[in-house]
Amino acid sequence: MDKKYLAKIIATDNEGLQMISACSAGAKVKVSDIKYLAANKVFLLSIERTKVETDQEDKKINSICRFDFVDKVKSKNIDQKNEDLVLELIGIDYLKNNDEYEINLIFNNNSHIALTTETIEVTLDDQNEIKD
Repeated sequence: MDKKYLAKIIATDNEGLQMISACSAGAKVKVSDIKYLAANKVFLLSIERTKVETDQEDKKINSICRFDFVDKVKSKNIDQKNEDLVLELIGIDYLKNNDEYEINLIFNNNSHIALTTETIEVTLDDQNEIKD
């Protein structure tokens, strides 16, 4: 595997978040690959995304999208018991609410996950390329 295709993007503001959103748009996420580690305030999303930031159009990459300082998580229209359900991530946006942020992960079928965080600290970390 050619390491130079593996990106690591760290977002601490809206601009960074928009970049991660753009890189993850259209990514596939299995319900079983969505984890909230409440004790660590970490929310993890394991995604399968297409490399949009290089000209290697058809490269598929496994990436971890990690959100830190997450105080609570609400999901809507996601059947969490159906672990094999695959969602498609449409985008990520946020609202600022007094001292906290609400980061919204928007999926297909009108489903979404809202993360309440004290600060924007999001990392998109490519793991490996998916070979056909």
